[in-house]
Formats: sequence, C-alpha cells, structure tokens
Amino acid sequence: MRSNGMEKGMARKLELVTYGAKVLRQKAAPIEEITDEIRRLGQEMLQAMYAEGGVGLAAPQVGISKRILVLDGTSVDPAIRPMVLINPEISDREGEEVGREGCLSLPGIEVEVKRSQKIHVQGRSLEGETLEFDAKGFFARIIQHETDHLNGILLIDYLKPMERILAIWKLRKRGWREDSEFLKEKDKQAITQNTMIG
Repeated sequence: MRSNGMEKGMARKLELVTYGAKVLRQKAAPIEEITDEIRRLGQEMLQAMYAEGGVGLAAPQVGISKRILVLDGTSVDPAIRPMVLINPEISDREGEEVGREGCLSLPGIEVEVKRSQKIHVQGRSLEGETLEFDAKGFFARIIQHETDHLNGILLIDYLKPMERILAIWKLRKRGWREDSEFLKEKDKQAITQNTMIG
C-alpha cells in the first residue's frame, strides 16, 4: 500500500514487481518454519517499503510467494508501529468504510475500496510468537490490502469492468507489458478496441 514519502536506511535491495508479474496473481505459500532467511526477508521488506514510500508491503510484491507482510503506518497514525506479520489470518469483521487506496505494484492507480472497519487478526512474529489482536480504521485497511496480495487479489479487482479496463490501459501507457499472462482475453479485446477508436 502506498503512502506519502517515508524513507529509512536500506539493507539488500529487494526489487518491487508491478502488474503483469505472475507472482502477483498467485496465492502465497504458508511459512512452515521461521528461519534466519525469513527473519532477514522481513527486515529487508521493511526497508524496501520505506524506500518506496509505502505503509505496507507483501512478499509477492517483491517477487516472493510466501505469506509474510510488513507495515508501518506511523506517518499517518503514530499508534501504527512497524510490524512484520507471518501467515496472517483475518476473522471477526465488523462494520464497513470506503477509502481511497494506492498500491506500489500498480503505479498511478487509486481505487475507492470498501473494507471492514474492524478486524481480528492472527499470525506470527519474526520471533515465532503467536500474535492475536484487533485492528480498526487505517490499521485494519493496511492489513486487508496486504492480505489481499497474499491471496492474489489486486486493487483493480475492486473496479467495475470498464473502470478496470481503463486502469489496465493506464498501466500499459506507463510501460506495463502488453503481453502479460494475466490480461484476460476480454480485457485484451477492449484495449484493442479502445486503441482503434482513439
């Protein structure tokens, strides 16, 4: 999830992947064991998120199909501290609210998304401890957005068909690969028709 400019020091640079990358449409695999490699990945994901100016990042967004996400919402709400969450599960949803979201993997795209206002979250920390807590408001929105990534769901999936086609067109204009394996056939036809109309 994108925010307004946050920057921190960098570790190894993970490369952000954008729409069209196969990994973004895969359901990420659960993490069975929290190894040194997983702990290092969590820290590197935080650094990559800060470098990109985000408030959240899921492993598929750096090309890794594992169920791990990071977040830090302190730029918006000081109570939303940096967190690494492994194998997150959401339950007990309450209320609804609509908010505008951007995404690091969909540059230039913003979508109004209806999310649960309050959620119950379970997962594990980098130290292997069981985490269980309630999240509400912006905190809940970040977790829902990043959990979508772990399930192969993207912001454009919340758009109406024509809005989705226009968003795909916008991504294409920004240099996104036209031959992506995830552009559905009807979307390809619509883009071709739009090209010829223009």
